[in-house]
Amino acid sequence: MEITFKLFASLSDCLPSGARRSNALTREVPDEACVASVIESWALPPRLVHLVLVNGEFIAPESRSARRLKPGDALAIWPPIAGG
Repeated sequence: MEITFKLFASLSDCLPSGARRSNALTREVPDEACVASVIESWALPPRLVHLVLVNGEFIAPESRSARRLKPGDALAIWPPIAGG
């Protein structure tokens, strides 16, 4: 199935160069893949996977293995961000 995969801030460097401008790419994943498996398959450093949203809904770390994706879902990931 196809989903939209979005990486923001410093994580956008993990995207192919052509996708960095939009911070997103369309990605084929197995049917009913869970959020955690998609994150793991992209080999993102766990310490940089902080805020995870599916279609704008926050997915807590303990729910990422149970939350199944559906065709057309948008998975967005942000690293920890410090400011001041």
